Amino acid sequence: MLLIHCPWCGLREQDEFTYGVNQPYRLANGGRINRTKPITFRFNKKQYRGFEGDTVASALLANGVHLVARSFKYHRPRGIMGAGAEEPNALLQIESGSGSVPNPRATQTEIYEGLEVSSVNCWPSLSFDIASVMGWFSPVIPAGFYYKTFMYPRKGWMLYEKVIRRAAGFGKVQSDADPDRYDKVNAWCDVLVAGGGPAGLAAALSAARAGARVIIADENHEFGGGFLRTGCDDDRKWLERVLTELAEYPDVRLFTRTTVVGYYDSNFLVLNERVTDHLADASSDCARERNWRVRAKQVVLATGAIERPLVFGNNDLPGVMLSSAVSVYVNRFGVKPGNRAVIFTNNDSAYRTALDMLDADIQIEALIDVRSRGATVYSEMLATRGVKILAQSAVVCAKGRKRVTAVEVMELSNDLESITGTKRVYNCDLLAVSGGWSPAVHLHAQSGARPWFDSNKACFVPGDSVQMEQSVGAANAVFSAEPAIQEGFEAGVAAACLAGYEAVEGQKNGEDLGRRSEEYDIQPLWRVPSANARETSKQFVDFQNDTTAKDIEIAAREGYQSIEHLKRYTLLGFGTDQGKLGNINGMAILSKALGQEMSETGTTTFRPFYTPVTFGAIAGRELGSEFFDPVRKTAMHEWHVTHSAEFENVGQWKRPWYYPKSGETMQQAVDRECLAARNQVAMLDASTLGKIEIYGPDAVDFLNLVYTNSWSKLTTGSCRYGLMLGEDGMVMDDGVTAKLGENHYYMTTTTGGAAHVLTWMEQWRQTEWPWMKVYFTSVTEQWAVISISGPKARQLLQRVAPDLKASNEEFPFMTFREAMVAGVPGRIFRISFSGELAYELNVPAIYGMHVWKQVYEAGQEFEITPYGTETMHVLRAEKGFIIVGQDTDGSMTPIDLGMNWIVSKQKDCLGKRSLSRSDCMREDRKQLIGLLTDDPNKVLPEGGQLVEATSNAYPVPMIGHVTSSYWSACLGRSIALAVVKGGHSRMGARIYSTLMTGESIPATICSPVFYDSQGERQNV
Repeated sequence: MLLIHCPWCGLREQDEFTYGVNQPYRLANGGRINRTKPITFRFNKKQYRGFEGDTVASALLANGVHLVARSFKYHRPRGIMGAGAEEPNALLQIESGSGSVPNPRATQTEIYEGLEVSSVNCWPSLSFDIASVMGWFSPVIPAGFYYKTFMYPRKGWMLYEKVIRRAAGFGKVQSDADPDRYDKVNAWCDVLVAGGGPAGLAAALSAARAGARVIIADENHEFGGGFLRTGCDDDRKWLERVLTELAEYPDVRLFTRTTVVGYYDSNFLVLNERVTDHLADASSDCARERNWRVRAKQVVLATGAIERPLVFGNNDLPGVMLSSAVSVYVNRFGVKPGNRAVIFTNNDSAYRTALDMLDADIQIEALIDVRSRGATVYSEMLATRGVKILAQSAVVCAKGRKRVTAVEVMELSNDLESITGTKRVYNCDLLAVSGGWSPAVHLHAQSGARPWFDSNKACFVPGDSVQMEQSVGAANAVFSAEPAIQEGFEAGVAAACLAGYEAVEGQKNGEDLGRRSEEYDIQPLWRVPSANARETSKQFVDFQNDTTAKDIEIAAREGYQSIEHLKRYTLLGFGTDQGKLGNINGMAILSKALGQEMSETGTTTFRPFYTPVTFGAIAGRELGSEFFDPVRKTAMHEWHVTHSAEFENVGQWKRPWYYPKSGETMQQAVDRECLAARNQVAMLDASTLGKIEIYGPDAVDFLNLVYTNSWSKLTTGSCRYGLMLGEDGMVMDDGVTAKLGENHYYMTTTTGGAAHVLTWMEQWRQTEWPWMKVYFTSVTEQWAVISISGPKARQLLQRVAPDLKASNEEFPFMTFREAMVAGVPGRIFRISFSGELAYELNVPAIYGMHVWKQVYEAGQEFEITPYGTETMHVLRAEKGFIIVGQDTDGSMTPIDLGMNWIVSKQKDCLGKRSLSRSDCMREDRKQLIGLLTDDPNKVLPEGGQLVEATSNAYPVPMIGHVTSSYWSACLGRSIALAVVKGGHSRMGARIYSTLMTGESIPATICSPVFYDSQGERQNV
């Protein structure tokens, strides 16, 4: 039994198992893990031990496991390289069954009791992967291999595709339903701080002291950032002091295990919180993940920096790690990643890691520095502890099969372009590399800003902000602790002030940490030169996709000069890590191949998400078809249900389709409803029509621009039908707009087109006519609409609106009145989509059910009949009224529809110029016509193709198609609307509708208006 001591919590416990057997690489002391809580988990079906606070990566390293994965293309052995989101190799499959999660990183997955994880992309096992034979063929399958090889024979692609798709991918997605729950939450704050390292905590603290409402989020399970990889006691005390004070502010929210994954317009950011992934027995009532959608006045980006690897031969072997990751595992997790180490660097930061290694009893064989002199601050300290420092040298190749066993070192020329001298070999089981630091500018770039290349620090740094944000600390290329903390304090104060708060006078800035100043001197070396062709072919840049330096050079020779094109050709940065380690090195290698500066090459696009987000977190609780396509119901929906209505989905709305009585077929119910509307009175729930209020001094000018007809002379209380065109001149939507008052209009649109019309108008006002003072408000759901139609509609209206003067002279067609309807204030429009005397009663939606019931009850003496959308379609087709989207298909102009009268010759409008194009004036364009079948009982199928004559020769030239077709109970025969080439000039012509069965139905072209062609009934 081994007595252990936790320096952070002060507890002493006896471990129930010995380190020598279970965790041979676990340090006896140190780390921020809870050694009082040992945890058992399984990796590739083998049992291992760890402690609470361990990640899978740290626990595996503590158990001496370095081989954890295989690469995507060549299936080369891969080990743990990083310690966070930058990790490209260690992808896992967590658990099994419906709760399985593919591809989380071992470096970010916390262990819990009973956790089962396995490697991906390997068969039959991780140790013996048959697909690793692909590595033997690597010289003949360089970048672009697929594009060049699988072109011929053309018919062979179907076979190639199956094989390639079978080999592609990493983890497996389960087909079973996900049993976990996910949440989405909206939030608001004055200051959002992304990153909980020293700079981020300082910014949050100073903003909180000023009284601002603050949200600070960090992807780790505890705050601290770079301080978590140091063994400095002063750093720990500073963290405790700051976190204690932040916890005292009620308006500060601290989120751990939360990554700011996206930065969008208007300071809108998305945070992904992993709520229960670290728990073995999470409650089913608790969400597994939660997406926070935050709107912030000010944003402070303290996202830190990502250490870059160096590019040399076999730099992908297990045991090759980032030097900062080594410090993390030593100081945060109490783990020795190896016993004998070599350090390879081109900057000062790896010297700090060397000290951490020595404190952990890791033997350092040599520290290899490409610079002519080492880090002045630490060189003497390391020399006195026996560390051999080789200046102006480089590791040219790592040796080993499934783990590094040695490295070959050679001297560099003064210009670092070639290697010289004698090759030296150092035996080791750990190689810590540091190629410099790259600020995590991802969110800054997502905000719309552009980073620029700082040649002194050899990295891209944040450029000018375009939103209310600022970058601090390592994210702003400030790599020393005290200056970063100072910058964070100042940024927090500035953000609070810009959010409307006053800074506290005499506020303390970053406390002195009592450490020596840290230098950051770097000599860029983007690729180690090599005289060995085999080593050159195995200098990896993107570790997940097996993209090598040679691949990038080949792509450059083949003409890929754009970094975005190169990315797609070579797969550079295409993996789940999105090139966090490899992209900058790849850009530099491309720059050199093209003979240009890094600033000229630029970066690839930094797109959301910063790290992968599960589909469950994106979907939230909106699972299933009812959430995928949300159901919208009118205020009268329950009445329709109780009266046996059948429903159809129209633009997400549940609309009554027809109301069958007992024993009735659909056709019988529609016939009954149609005859009621023509002979007595019928009522329709028209609440789903789009409704937009338009207000402002330029409202009429705007209407003149978006509608084809003129609106300048419309008087208050009047209505007008309007047609809206796209820029191409094709009919986009239609509806009736009423003038409510001076500069105030009420527009109706089709049910399915409401959202598009509103967006369309906003787009033109905001981007093309920003000087226009006109504003739009969607009020679709604020008004319930009841349409009453039929010869007795006026009598019914007088029953429910007794104070309204409803005579034809006092309330003419295409006008509206405000009146009390069934005791509720409303607007009554005299408009008709049925061709009958009709009124549309608009009342606040909250009173919709009440008014509907009152109208239905009052209409009993007139034998009132509720009708649905199918009857509405028949009634309007009898009158030749179009439905946009059914009788039009995005290729119909007003002229094609026979509506020349609605296009004003005295004004311009959107799409009008396109009507003068030669193509829009062709005589053989498809035009709207009516069709009457020879057999009046024969109803043409909608969508049926129309031909000139029957023929057994194929193909038969098609001249049009049927757009709407119904049986008309009022006319006692079938009717149809269709579009036919040159249809307007072919009245009386005989054509044929062809059926799938081969039958042809003869029909005669006629006017599309079948009933009451003069419109007398609606004007009665």
